[in-house]
Amino acid sequence: MANFAPFDAGDYLDDEETIAEYLTAALEDPNPDVFLTAVRDVARARGMAQLAKDAGLGRKSLYKALTPGAKPRYDTMLKLLRALGVKLSASPADSCS
Repeated sequence: MANFAPFDAGDYLDDEETIAEYLTAALEDPNPDVFLTAVRDVARARGMAQLAKDAGLGRKSLYKALTPGAKPRYDTMLKLLRALGVKLSASPADSCS
């Protein structure tokens, strides 16, 4: 039986376009933990300590905000996303939904 390394999305999150696509896909899931997990994957890929510094947050606060089940404040998420080089935007919902 072949041994495979566990999949780590962070291995592929190496540019802003890929990160933006990954986060956009996560936003489409109705479970908010999916988005938090995606942001955490990106944060790990970029380096948690550096991201916390760039976002003006403590490392402990960053880990707490990205824990599954957490309910981080809107301004915290905006700081994180800006520090990651991405922004949120709204578009009309698909009329076929």
